[in-house]
Amino acid sequence: MKQHQITINDIARELNISKSTVSRALTGHPKVSPAKRTAILELAEKLDYQRNMLAISLCNNRTNTIGVIVPEFRTSFFPKILVAIQETAAQSGYNVIVCQSGESYETEVKNTKVMLTNHVDGLIISITKETKNYEHLKIFQRKGIPLVFINRIVNEMAVPKVVVDDYEGAFRAVEHLIQTGKKRIAHLAGPENLLISRNRLNGYLDALRKYNLPIIQELIIPYDFNLEKVKIYTKHLLELKERPDALFAINDPTAVEAIQVIKAKKLKIPKDIAVVGFSNEYSSAYIDPSLTTVAQPLEEMGIRATQALIEQLNKDISEWKAVTQVLKPELIIRKSS
Repeated sequence: MKQHQITINDIARELNISKSTVSRALTGHPKVSPAKRTAILELAEKLDYQRNMLAISLCNNRTNTIGVIVPEFRTSFFPKILVAIQETAAQSGYNVIVCQSGESYETEVKNTKVMLTNHVDGLIISITKETKNYEHLKIFQRKGIPLVFINRIVNEMAVPKVVVDDYEGAFRAVEHLIQTGKKRIAHLAGPENLLISRNRLNGYLDALRKYNLPIIQELIIPYDFNLEKVKIYTKHLLELKERPDALFAINDPTAVEAIQVIKAKKLKIPKDIAVVGFSNEYSSAYIDPSLTTVAQPLEEMGIRATQALIEQLNKDISEWKAVTQVLKPELIIRKSS
């Protein structure tokens, strides 16, 4: 015998009210009285009613779903942000669909198509290291679907953005190294097309300029986040005729990998060479020596990005504002410097 699935009709008949009233109560419409909404929700729970999200979306042109696309889950950075996004979205009645691009532009494009197919109400995205063409993201703008960038952003698109002050974080990290007596500071930089890489590089350069230290091009090496290359580049730096006495890395995974190479060379950290990272990964406090790094307010980033997206969803498109929120980083000094 086929089991009967509870519908809005069943709830309406049981309470002797209209289907439209039940529908409004289930979707949070403000015109339903609190007492009636409570009665409807309690009966819906008792009868194990499951909302037909497709039908609801057809009626109100909303799926109450937010899409999130991030470049990787290998580190703790994006998972921490994602937890904050999910919790903040849930408080406003939104579900979250998550895609990982794996640092691949092609996969990112496919992910955006998945989001459009699933009719997400809005999208939060951090672009890949390969992303230089933004046409797949501009589609959302043309369709009137709100978009928010987080961490890795596209400056040319006038949409809300939530970032950390990468320049200040890098400046303070390098200034700290200089103040501990280091004068020949190398930088393993990120992909040049990413704004975070350019901002951190500029912070590094300006710290050197402030303290009248020379900018030595052979000590600046951009790379594509392939950690195997860190071993090659770190060995290269250590084998220079005049090796660096400090290293500022684009992120903590880079710094941790460099530390392993330095230790294998029997050099002492920070006496022979100090190391500073960026991002305060979970492992950074527990490696030997513990890593000096720049911490970013990940939870706040996730909360702010979600709030910015929901704010647009609650407004007419003519009222949307492309506000960039810049959060402050924190230098955490440990034994590597």
